[in-house]
Amino acid sequence: MNTPSSSLHPFPSLPEVSSSATASALSTEVPSKVTRRRFTLSYKRKIVALAQGLPEGELGALLRREGLYSSHLCNWRKLVARQAMTVLEPKRGRKPNLARPDRLRIEKLERQLLHSQRRLVQAEAIIDAQKKLCALLGLPSSEEGP
Repeated sequence: MNTPSSSLHPFPSLPEVSSSATASALSTEVPSKVTRRRFTLSYKRKIVALAQGLPEGELGALLRREGLYSSHLCNWRKLVARQAMTVLEPKRGRKPNLARPDRLRIEKLERQLLHSQRRLVQAEAIIDAQKKLCALLGLPSSEEGP
């Protein structure tokens, strides 16, 4: 019963794997940048809801199947509870002023009006100066016509 393949391989019942496949599977290289897993909020809520509905011994199976730790579940339960509380509690801080958009628009228009009035006063002063200059030099003004 001593065949050449069984004498070379310590476990003859296992299928033989090429050396390049084992080298890539047993690679000891560390990736240059490790990326953390990121879970969406909907996934967290789904897992917490599934965990609540499970019988006593099934929680470990769920965590193993999803590749999670019990600390994930603890943190996510707190997160979901906190979010449920924030929806029920009113927000702190300044109360929203319903007339605020109108007031902002009015303030903007008033600033524009003030700016336009200043430019009008300046333009009238320039026109008066031009009229006086025309009168001093004896040139015909635009009001007199040609």
